[in-house]
Amino acid sequence: MSQTERVIRIAKPKIPRNLPLVTDFDVKIYDEDQVAGKLISNCKIEGQNAEKVSFKNVAFRNVTFTDVSFGRADIEDVGFENCDLSNIDLSGSIFNRVQIENCKLVGANFTEASLLNVVISNSNGRYANFRFSHCKKLVIADSIFTYADFQSSEFNDNKFLDTELQCCQFSGTKLKGVDMSTCDISNIGVGIDEIRGACVSSLQAVSLSTLLGLKIKDPF
Repeated sequence: MSQTERVIRIAKPKIPRNLPLVTDFDVKIYDEDQVAGKLISNCKIEGQNAEKVSFKNVAFRNVTFTDVSFGRADIEDVGFENCDLSNIDLSGSIFNRVQIENCKLVGANFTEASLLNVVISNSNGRYANFRFSHCKKLVIADSIFTYADFQSSEFNDNKFLDTELQCCQFSGTKLKGVDMSTCDISNIGVGIDEIRGACVSSLQAVSLSTLLGLKIKDPF
């Protein structure tokens, strides 16, 4: 089995069942606080600005984050479902065993973040910023990530499935071994060195041939 065909095994979040339910999150979070063992549902989290906050064994469902900055957070064994994280600042954060499903991530800031065992599915990540991030075992599926920025990131065992990646920026990011064959990658920002070794479809290969300065001409 080739590297591009290898199955990526993602460790799932370890979130206990029957977590205490929180439906009115009016707690002020400060630097280095811990939020653990909770089901936070059907509420808003707004006006929070803290660094190095620890989130562990937490499930967020139907939560809207507004004017929130949790830089350099430690996010482990956490799930986000039907949440709006648009424009949230999670720069420099560490993610491990995190699942993000059916969420809005428009303009979310993940610069310099480390993502391990992360699955993002059925989500809208337009204009999301992953610059200088370290992504290992990251899977993005059935999502919209047009104009997202992955510039100068480190990829290892990552995969994109049925995702809109039009106009995404990948300059400075090695895509060797990354499967993008089921995605729309039109007008992505990428060079020859970055795209070398990526798994693409035959149609995608034709469109990427412009990087080599080739002109495709039918013989008849």
